[in-house]
Amino acid sequence: MLLGLGLLSVISGLARGFSGFGSALIFIPVASAMVSPRIAVPLLLVVDLVAAAALIPDAWRISDRRQVGTMALGLLAGVPTGAYILTRADPLLVRWMIVVLITSLLGLLMSGWRYHGRPAAPLAVAVGAAAGLFSGLAQVGGPPVILYWLGGEHSAKAVRANLVLFFAISSVLAGASFWVAGLLNRDVIGLSLLTGPAYGLGLWFGARMFGLASETTFRRICYALIAVAAVVSMPVLDGMLR
Repeated sequence: MLLGLGLLSVISGLARGFSGFGSALIFIPVASAMVSPRIAVPLLLVVDLVAAAALIPDAWRISDRRQVGTMALGLLAGVPTGAYILTRADPLLVRWMIVVLITSLLGLLMSGWRYHGRPAAPLAVAVGAAAGLFSGLAQVGGPPVILYWLGGEHSAKAVRANLVLFFAISSVLAGASFWVAGLLNRDVIGLSLLTGPAYGLGLWFGARMFGLASETTFRRICYALIAVAAVVSMPVLDGMLR
C-alpha cells in the first residue's frame, strides 16, 4: 500500500506542479480506495499545503489578488459544508460521490467549455463556494475555478498563479475544518510524513516542466490519468487495490 501511495503521490504532484491543478482528481479516488476517503482527503491536504508553499511567493506576485480574494469569500461557506458531508456520510457513499463528481468535472474540462462572460463579484463568490464545497468533500475544487478563469483574458501563467494562491487559501480553511472535525489524526500525519517527499518530488519536476513542455499534450495526459483513476477507484473494483 505504501509503495502504491508513493507512486500515486509522485504522479499527482507532477500534475499539480505543472498545471496548478489535477493532483486531487488523480490522488483522491485511488487513495480513497486504498485507505478510505476520511484519510485520503486530509492526507492530500497536508502534503499539498506543505509542498506547494514554495509556489506561493511567485503566485502572489503574478496573480490577480483582487479576483482571488473575491472568489475566496465563497470558500467560507463551501469548505465547512463539504467537510461536514465528508465526516457525516457513509464512507462507501462518499467514495461513489467522489467518483461521480470527478467524472463529471473531467467531462466539463475535456469538453472545452469555458465561461466567457464578464467577471462579476457575485458570480465569482458563487464559483468560490462551489469550489470550496468540492474541496471540503474531496479536495477537488479546481474545475469550477478553471472553467471560470480560463475563459477570460488571463494568460496561462496568470491562471496558474491564481489557482496556486486560491488553493493556498482553500487549504488553510479546509485544514481548520478538518481539525475541528477530528480528521487530522495520527494516521494522517504519519502517512503524510511518508508520502510527502514523493509528492514534493513530483511537484518540483512538474513546476520545472511548466513552460518547457507542451501544455496541451501534458493536460491530455492529465485527463487520461484522471479518467483511469476514476474507473479503477470504483468500489466495485476494490479487489484491484485492497
